Amino acid sequence: MTEFTPNSILKTEKLSIGYRNRNSETYIAQDININISPGQLVAVIGINGIGKSTLLRSLSGVQENLSGNILIDEKDLKSLPPLEQASLISLVLTGQPVSKNLSVFELVALGRQPYTNWIGRLTKNDLRHIKKSLRLVDIESLENKKCYELSDGQMQKVLIARALAQDTPLVILDEPTTHLDLYHKAYILQLLKKLTRKTNKAIIFASHEINLALQLCDKILLMQKNEIVMGSPQELIRSGKLSSIFPSDLIFFDKNSSSFKIKS
Repeated sequence: MTEFTPNSILKTEKLSIGYRNRNSETYIAQDININISPGQLVAVIGINGIGKSTLLRSLSGVQENLSGNILIDEKDLKSLPPLEQASLISLVLTGQPVSKNLSVFELVALGRQPYTNWIGRLTKNDLRHIKKSLRLVDIESLENKKCYELSDGQMQKVLIARALAQDTPLVILDEPTTHLDLYHKAYILQLLKKLTRKTNKAIIFASHEINLALQLCDKILLMQKNEIVMGSPQELIRSGKLSSIFPSDLIFFDKNSSSFKIKS
């Protein structure tokens, strides 16, 4: 097994992801080797159906990988009991069931479940983490509102605050900008960038907002049918890898502006 590079929080070694049933295995992606350090913002990009959500579910332990290793803070994910996993990884999935009758404070407080006693009583330390998370995401003024009263953008900030309250070194989000307009897409991704700097947490998220990700992320994980590559936005731009994401009849990657454009 390869040794961790200094300060790695997430590493995969020859990881294969997909689905297993009684008689067969369906591979979605193979030979995934990534290395993410604390304080890095990483976007997973690729066309619809390429396996972005499957990868994030596998990295978080929600879905079993087919082969290879996932190491979180130098520990094999498969060997970690659920409570220890919950102290290392917080997860925000698209379509995750949430009771919107809860107040914002109550929903964010659920992030402390791995640490509370058997009756779920919040300690002073729990309350401090909850208040800090509300402050970091700038939703202190909403803490007494019911979640059904919130806009989509506000609700996404609450889910991010819940993940922060869980106080893990790794945060995983699946398409955190779904259903948001362009302004709020940019706002959420810029918020994630600020949070990596303020908290030194590693944040990895799947997104279709490739142009925004190229501007804001430290690293990009590009998933394609026959290849998975990871590097800084500048490295991927120089390599020409971005030019082959989409069919060339409609969209092209413009190196001068470092963005995708529609052919006129």
